[in-house]
Amino acid sequence: MKRAIPVVALSIAGLIPVWRYEPSIGGTTTSAAEPTSSASSSATTSGTVVKGTTIDTDKGPVQVQVTFSGDKITAVKMLQQPDHPQTTAAVPVLISETLKAQSADIDTVSGATITSDAYKKSLQAAIDDNTESSSASSSASPSPSASASASAASKVVAGSTVDTDKGPVQVQVTFAGEKISAVKMLQQPNHPQTTAAVPVLISETLKAQSADIDTVSGATITSDGYRESLQAAIDAKG
Repeated sequence: MKRAIPVVALSIAGLIPVWRYEPSIGGTTTSAAEPTSSASSSATTSGTVVKGTTIDTDKGPVQVQVTFSGDKITAVKMLQQPDHPQTTAAVPVLISETLKAQSADIDTVSGATITSDAYKKSLQAAIDDNTESSSASSSASPSPSASASASAASKVVAGSTVDTDKGPVQVQVTFAGEKISAVKMLQQPNHPQTTAAVPVLISETLKAQSADIDTVSGATITSDGYRESLQAAIDAKG
């Protein structure tokens, strides 16, 4: 498992690019008219802005907004976060690590585990949504033959639902030809260790291009369920 980043050491003024961090006032800024259960996106002149899912935690809801330039993460903003000193100190660290890693595969901040796990889950949802949107945009073409070719080259397959002692696990895989271009969790156990493990499993899948990946320590049950569902999706694609 990855090491935890101490909040105090990394949140000293001047060391974190806090200019990218725009905390909400009073803990939340969600409009009642906006959906909070799924990721949503919109195009702007400075890039594509995608809202991650709202994750409810014991400390309060967590939701991120990510700005992409193509596949690159250029900015992350908190739309909702717990009104807590440790969260306030942790968020700039999480954002900084995200911009470095360019993924949700980042360390948990010590002292803010709940917020960190929820942040990574909301972030991954935004990344997945941007990937799917990019794939859909790239496959669009005014030429019928080109559209048919692109459609045939890109395919989304849902793996089987695997029931585990922790809860059901199911993945959705996007293929670009024979290549696995994206993986999204459709079902997963509501557990901190699972939340932390999923980005690692997805990252390893994209590297290995198969279900032959390592089990994440502390999340063996979820890892086994993930690999079984992933293999079913790969087999179903043919």
